[in-house]
Amino acid sequence: MTLSITMSTLANGVVEVAPSGEIDVENAYEIREAVAAQLTEGRLPERIELNMQSVTFIDSVGISALVAAFQLAAVSEVKLIVTRPSRFAHRQLWVTGLLGLFGNPMPFGGADAEHLVTGA
Repeated sequence: MTLSITMSTLANGVVEVAPSGEIDVENAYEIREAVAAQLTEGRLPERIELNMQSVTFIDSVGISALVAAFQLAAVSEVKLIVTRPSRFAHRQLWVTGLLGLFGNPMPFGGADAEHLVTGA
């Protein structure tokens, strides 16, 4: 499966970057580039939200790209957070200890989402 990224401007100067598909060694750079594009196009957004509800897979290279995007945004004093992560993406962020860095997002969908947080 390939990766597609849609971008939209939400209320209050928030930009949403919404990847869909797999984020892996083949395409992880696209996430960083999408964020970089938002930081170089005229007025800076107040916040960038990575809506990861449609991410079906993310590997260590993808996680590294998210961290690089976070750092890139921070240099421009723009907050980058993850919103609505798929269960898989949420688990990967949790396992790597990065949930806090990205705003402690709750997993998207499913009544059993709390089990991912508590381990129950």
